[in-house]
Amino acid sequence: MCFGQLGSLLPHVAVPSILAEFLIPGWQLSGAEAGLLAGAYAAGYMVAVPVLASLTDRVDARFVLIAGSALSAFATFLFGFFAHGLWSGAALWSIAGVGFAGAYMPGLKALTDRLAPGDSSRAVTLYTASFSLGVGFSFLVSQLVAERLGWRAAFFVTGFGPLLMIAACLLLRPVEPKPAQGRLLDFAPVLRNRPAMGFVLGYGAHCFELYGVRTWLVAFWTFVMMRNTGADIPSPLVVSFLFSILAMPASIFGNELALKFGRHRAINAIMVCSAAVALLIGIFANGSPWLLLGLVAIYAITVPADSGALTSGMSMAANPDYRGATMAMHSTVGFGLSALGSWGVGLALDVAGGPQSGTAWLTAFAVLAAGILFGPLALYWSRKQAVVFRTP
Repeated sequence: MCFGQLGSLLPHVAVPSILAEFLIPGWQLSGAEAGLLAGAYAAGYMVAVPVLASLTDRVDARFVLIAGSALSAFATFLFGFFAHGLWSGAALWSIAGVGFAGAYMPGLKALTDRLAPGDSSRAVTLYTASFSLGVGFSFLVSQLVAERLGWRAAFFVTGFGPLLMIAACLLLRPVEPKPAQGRLLDFAPVLRNRPAMGFVLGYGAHCFELYGVRTWLVAFWTFVMMRNTGADIPSPLVVSFLFSILAMPASIFGNELALKFGRHRAINAIMVCSAAVALLIGIFANGSPWLLLGLVAIYAITVPADSGALTSGMSMAANPDYRGATMAMHSTVGFGLSALGSWGVGLALDVAGGPQSGTAWLTAFAVLAAGILFGPLALYWSRKQAVVFRTP
C-alpha cells in the first residue's frame, strides 16, 4: 500500500513544482491566482472525499481505490493536453483532486481493514509518512521533466503514477465491511466524538501549514537564489525534494514521541516549534542563504512531524462503525484548509508587495505560523469538552 501510494502521489505537486518558473509568468498569474490554481486540487479532494471515504464503510475500499486512481491518472493527462490558463487549469486540477480523494483515505481504510487493532498506530504512521516520500518524488520528477521536455510533459509522465496503486489493489485480499450504521453522509456521530474531532481540527491546521509551504516553497527558494546570484547554494529542485524526503522520518519520529510522551503533549510541542521556525524564516528572508537553508531544513522536520500522530490518533479515537465517515471528515477538513493555505499565502504575498519582496515573505510565513497555532487550541478544546461530557 505504501508503494502504491508513492505512485498515487506522483502527480500530487506537479502544479506547485512548475508554478514559479512556468505557469506564473506564462499565464500571467498573481499570487492569489497562483494559490487558487494550486489549491484547486485540494478543493476537488475536499468536495469528493465525504462521499468516497464514507462509501468505504459499505463496500471494500479497493473498489473506491481503483476508480479514484484511474480518474487521477486521466485528469493529470488532461491537464497536460488542455490546460491553457487559470480557469481551465483549475477545473482540470480539481478533477485530479477528486481522483486522489478516492485514493488516499480509502487507501488508509483498506489498510486498517486488514490489520489487527494493535498494529494500527505504526502502520498508519508508515502509510502517512510515505505520503511525504511520494510528494518528494513528485517535486523531483515534475521539475526534472519540465526543465528538459517542457512543463506539459511533466503531466504526461506523472500521470502514469496512479496506475501503481491500481496494481497494489489487485494484490490485496478481499474484505467485506461490516453492515454500515446510519445514512451514507451521516456525520452527526462523528461530530459528537469530541476526541476524534480534536485530531480532525488539528489535522486541518497541519494541512493549512503544509500545503501553504509546499505550494510556495519553490517560489520562496527562487527568491532566495535571485537575491544571492552567484552563490553556490542548492537549487529549488534540490531544496523542495529534500524538504519532502525529510518529512517521512519526521512523521515517524513524531508518532514515536506521541507514544512515549502522550499524543496531545507531543503534537502541541511540535506545532508551537513549527510556528516559531516559520516566523524565523520570514524574519531572515533577506538574510544569509545558508542560515535560511538550515531553518528550512528544520522546518522540513517540524511541519510533518505531527502528521502521523494526528492521523493515527483520529483512527484510534474513531468509532469503528463510523471509521470511514471519520476519515472522510478528517480529509474534508484537512484538504479544505489545504486549499485555504495555498490561496492565503499567495494573497499575503500580493498584499505585502509580491514574491520579490522580503517583507512579503515575512507576511507569508507569519500566515503559516498563525495557521498551525490553531492546532493546539483545537486539541485543548476537544479535551476540555471530553472532560465536560464525562462529568455527571
